Formats: sequence, C-alpha cells, structure tokens
Amino acid sequence: MDNIYLYMIIALAILAIADLVVGVSNDAVNFLNSAIGSKAISFKTIMIVASLGVAVGAVFSSGMMEVARKGIFNPGEFMFNEIMIIFMAVMITDILLLDFFNTMGMPTSTTVSIVFELLGAAVAIALIKIGHNNGSFSDVINYINTDKASMIIFGILLSVVVAFSIGAMVQWLSRVLLSYNFEKKANWVGALFGGFALTAITYFIFMKGLKGTSYAKESFDILGGGTMKDFLETQVISIVLVSSIFWSLLSYTLISFAKTNIYKLIIIVGTFALALAFAGNDLVNFIGVPIAAFNAFEQWSDSGILATEFPMDVLAKKVPTNNWLLFGAGMIMVLTLWFSTKAKGVVKTSLDLSRQGATKERFQPNWLSRGFVRFAMASSKMTSYILPQSLQAKIEKQFEVPVIALSRDKTHELPAFDMVRAAVNLMVAAVLISIATSYKLPLSTTYVTFMVAMGTSLADRAWGAESAVYRVAGVLNVIGGWFFTAFSAFTAAALVAYLLNLNLPVMFPILLVVAFGLILRNYIAHSKKSKEVKAEDSLTRAESSSVQGVIHESAGNIANVVKRGNRIYTNAIKGLATQDLTLLKKNKKQIIKLSDEVDDLRDNIFYFIKNLDESSIGASNFYINILGYLQDMTQSLEYISKVSHKHVNNNHKKLKFSQIKELKQVDDKLELLFNDTKSAFDTRSFEKIGMILNEKTEVYNLVKEKIQKQVERTRTEESSPKNTTLYFSLLLETKDLLNATMNLLEEYHNSHDSSVEPATITVVDEIIESTEPSEQEE
Repeated sequence: MDNIYLYMIIALAILAIADLVVGVSNDAVNFLNSAIGSKAISFKTIMIVASLGVAVGAVFSSGMMEVARKGIFNPGEFMFNEIMIIFMAVMITDILLLDFFNTMGMPTSTTVSIVFELLGAAVAIALIKIGHNNGSFSDVINYINTDKASMIIFGILLSVVVAFSIGAMVQWLSRVLLSYNFEKKANWVGALFGGFALTAITYFIFMKGLKGTSYAKESFDILGGGTMKDFLETQVISIVLVSSIFWSLLSYTLISFAKTNIYKLIIIVGTFALALAFAGNDLVNFIGVPIAAFNAFEQWSDSGILATEFPMDVLAKKVPTNNWLLFGAGMIMVLTLWFSTKAKGVVKTSLDLSRQGATKERFQPNWLSRGFVRFAMASSKMTSYILPQSLQAKIEKQFEVPVIALSRDKTHELPAFDMVRAAVNLMVAAVLISIATSYKLPLSTTYVTFMVAMGTSLADRAWGAESAVYRVAGVLNVIGGWFFTAFSAFTAAALVAYLLNLNLPVMFPILLVVAFGLILRNYIAHSKKSKEVKAEDSLTRAESSSVQGVIHESAGNIANVVKRGNRIYTNAIKGLATQDLTLLKKNKKQIIKLSDEVDDLRDNIFYFIKNLDESSIGASNFYINILGYLQDMTQSLEYISKVSHKHVNNNHKKLKFSQIKELKQVDDKLELLFNDTKSAFDTRSFEKIGMILNEKTEVYNLVKEKIQKQVERTRTEESSPKNTTLYFSLLLETKDLLNATMNLLEEYHNSHDSSVEPATITVVDEIIESTEPSEQEE
C-alpha cells in the first residue's frame, strides 16, 4: 500500500508538466495580446521578450508556493493519506478543466481554478472525516482556512472591478493627453508618459523580483546595514521620484537624439514585466501542489509512521523551493509559449473584443448586453448636459481617429489598437499584478489583464454603436465562463476526491487513465479541427476596383458556393431517404457556416464601395447584385436543410419511395447543372455560361412536373399531411434555388460581355447573345 504514494508522486510530477503546458496555453493571452494587437514590434521579438520574462519570473516565484500548502486549508487537520488524495484530485481536475477551456478558445483563470479545486477537494475530505467522527457540518470551518480563503476569493473578484475601472480611467486620461496623433506631440509629452510608464513597470519588476530571492534578505553596507527588501518597502516615495526623473530624462534623450519610439520601448519592457509577473504569480497554480505533495512525501518517508496517522503540520512551515526546479518549470513554460497552437485561439478572442476597428463579431448580443449599452448611452447623455460645450469639443478632438490611407486589401494587417492603448494595458496590468504578488495574494492574472484590456477599449471608444452590444456580450460570456470555472472546479475536485477516497489503489489508476485519455482525445479533435479549417474552402472579399477585376475575383466565391451548395442539397435528399439524422445535423451546420460567410461579405460592402475609383462605380452594382443572389441561394439551401432535419428529428412518417426517387432525379439534374457552373467559374471560361443558361428550361420543367405529380398523388393516394407539406416545400424551395442561380448566371453573362472589348468578343459569345430572346420569353 505504501508504494502507491510513490506512484502518486511520480504521477503528480507528470501532471505538473502537463498542467504547465495547458496552463501556459491559456495564460499566454495575459502578456501577449497587447504587443501582438498593436503590432509595434515583430512577433519573433515579442516571443523572445516574453520568454525572458517567463524564465526570470519563474526563478523569483518561490514565496508564492505557500498558497498551495496552507493558503486554503489547515494542513494540520489532515493526515498524509488524505493530503495526497486532495492534491491528486486537484491536479487531475485542473488539467482537464484548463484543457477544456483552451479547446473552446476561451480565456479562464488558472488561479481561480486552483483555489476552488483545493477548496472543493479539502471540503469533500473534511466532510468524510466529520461523518466518520459523527461531527456536525459546522465543524468544516476547522479544516478550511476560512480567513485566507475568503481574502483570496474576495481579492480575485475585486480585481475584476478594480482592473476594469483603473484601466478605463488611465486610458481616458492618456488619450486626452496624447490623442491619436501621439507621435506628432512635443517630445516632452512623450518623455513624461514614458517616464511615468517605465517607472511604474520597472519599480514593480524589482519589487516583485527581489522579494522572492535570498538576496533581498541580505544586509548591504551601502544601505546602512539594512536589507534590500526593507529599503524598497520604506523608501517608496524617494525611489519613485528618482526613477520618474531618471526615466523621463532618458525618454526625452531617446526621443530627441536617438529618434526612438518611446511607446515601442514601453511595450517591450511592459511585455517583459507582465510575463515576469505572470510566471511569478501563476507558477504556483501549476507546480505548487506537486511540490507541496513532494515535501509531504519526504517528511512522511523519514518518519516511519503510518500514512493514516501522520499529521501534515509540516506543510504549515515555510519550505524553500529548489531554484533549479523553478528554472526547469520556466523552461517548459517558454517551450509551450513557442509551440502551442491553442494559445493563439485564446489570444484571438481577447484581441477581437478589444479591436478598435470593425471585425467579425464572434458573440451574439443578448438582453443583458443590450441593457448595459442602453444604460451607458443614457449615462453619456447625462454627462453631456453637465460638462461645458467648449470642454466637450476639446475632448472630442483628442478622440478623433485619423483616417489611415491604406487600401482595403490591407485591413487584415492593421493593428487591433494603437501603441498608446497597448502601453496602458501593459502598464496598468503589470502594476496591479505585481502589487498583489508582493503581498502574496494569488491575484488572477487572466481577470486583471482581460478586464484592463476591456476597460481601455471602453475608454478608447472601441465599442461604438456598430459593435458595442456584441463586445459587451462577449465580455459577459467570458465572465460567465469564469463563474463556471469556479463552480465546476469546486464540484469536480470534490467528486474526484470522494472517488479516490472510496478505494485509492483502484480509483487512482482509473482516474489517471481517464484524465490522459480525455486530454489525448481533445488534442486529436483540436488538431483535426485545425486541419479542417485550413483545408476548407472559405469565401474571400473582393478587392478590385474595376468591373473586370471583380468579375474574376468573385468567380472563385461563386464556384465555392456552388460546390458546397451542391453537396448540401445532395446530403439533404440523402439524409431524408436514409433517415440519417446525424448527416442532416451536420448538413445544417455546414449551411449555417456558408450563410455566415455570405453575410460577412455583405457586411463588407461599405468598405468595398469606399475603395472604388470614380471610374468604376459600376462594379459596386455588379458586386451587390452577385452577393444578393448568393444570399438567395444560401437562404433556399438553409430552408431545405432545416425542414429536412426537422422532419426526421420529429420522427415523422418517411417519404414514399416514389417521392424519394423523384427528388433524386431533381438532385441528379441539379448536380449536373452545378458541376457545369463550378467548372465554368473555376476555369474562368465565362463563355460557357450561355450554354448553361440554355439548360434552365429543362430543369424548371422537371421541377414543375414533380409538383404536378404530387398534386395528383395528394388527391388520390397521399395520407400524410406532413409528407405532403415537406415534399411541396422542398420542390418550391428548389425552384427558388434555381431562380437565384440562373439570375446570378445571367448577371455574370451580361456583365462579362459588356466589360470586354468588342475585339475580344468570341464567336461563342455571339451565339449566346442570339439565344437570349428565347430565354426572356421563357
């Protein structure tokens, strides 16, 4: 039995490495998004700076390890075997929870997860002990460090409000001082901002870093025999004053003589500081529990006492952590930073919510987000009555966003926000996190950095009338996810601890296999999804400013829609024929994705028209018409997919064999038409469009014939109203789909003919034109 604890220590070491990997994937957003969003420095430089910060911060983090040992529960109340169960439950739960959030691409708090996991597992084991001893529920407070746990939880929740408020306030003041034309301001303005920002960042780097090392406690003659730690704590005002003067003068020198962009320097130093603060504060979340377990195991092994009788008072004492162990953990974090693909998904969520310009909104508005926006608009109107008009005009001028003279094909390369906002994000977040770390409070770095970014976005007017409800909904979704983290961490850790306590030798290997199995499954699913996204066709925005250019650029989109539409229509008929609910459900998702892509193109019309030359206004009419027809096609396909899925999902009567056979005939004819269309657009053989248009009558007549047959069947033999409704709906929507397709082809045919020079008109084009009167008659 005693050997099992050795196996648990080995398992905890493996889980610590895995937890470092999934934890950094989630927390990379905390210190990367400001530098990446502003595009002030290259991605490679950002990664090198962040890697250095993480490595240094990891070595300086030993003081935080006490939180896992005695921060949440009273270790003296538990025996060694119970402590091992608590720690194992925490690590298994943590790795599964973080991996789930990473796969979803949602930032969550590793600090909140570890705190509530320790709380849940400790409460579960405490209740089991109380039950065995016939105690009362109120005895649980003897086992839990309620004061410390309450302070930690309150600190985490308060950090959300504080981070948002301070971020918004500092950003508003910075923008009023600097405006968007900050690079054209007098050198002294940039020097003052640089001096203040760099003072704040560097002071807390030294404050936080030195307090975690043995050097801070050594006496220095230059400090009058006092320690560096005492000097930093007692001489705060003097240090800040001298630092401000030093950094301001250095900033002025760099701006005036070296022509250095001081904001880039702030972003580099800020990224380093935030990475350092992250590693120092969050390393406890990943390896604090395994290190505490190892310390407990060492003490128990030396004691010779039974595991069920050895109390864990030893964990209440301060135990220094091996610096090489911390350095090794830092290296794993750095490697994860460079190679994790999931980290990029989490960064994207945060960047999209704080982006200054328009972006594809990921979250849908809800009643709560609409209510917040209405309240904010009403509050804004109230302040406009209070402030003098002259002051309002001056403030408005500072918030005027300059027009960036870039062609629209470069919009995806534009930074999400400017360097002033990036500098404020880093400065405020680094200061708040470092203050909390210096007081040994496990502040949530995710909550702080995310809410600072949201606060600065609000103050910077990034959430305008066009995007506010979506962005607020996104923030509420993320915050809702944080509460879900706390609840699920507590519940899951308590359940795992209970299962381990039932039969440790049996449940320990089973739960370990389940945990690694789930992680492996998530990894395979994520890799597969990433490959599908890369391989899958997606629609592209038109970027040309001439009719001829738009014709050729849109051809790819049309071929894409026709190919995917053909597959969706065929799968709908096939799913109905075989009653395959899984196929119909998948089909429904595919058409929703296609519809969203077409809607995204339509949302881009404003920017497309803005980009046109005066001589090419005709291109806008053509492009708008094409998008209208594409939308008509996707609406018809969406309806066909929806009614097919609904019919099978509700277990209605299966379509008759004759009906399935007729639908298959229509599908075969449509497939031929769509394949010809796709081929014409893929090869840019627009002269073939006329020949495809000639097939219109034949396909229309086939659909009309099937409608007529169903009318006759309904009068004589049909007994199912649902079947009749479905069949007519499918055929009528197929007719609409054909109409939209033919209208699109005619638009292309006419526009292509009128955009080419008369000398280049081919014989085929002339033949096509001669067929048009008969088509119009039809």
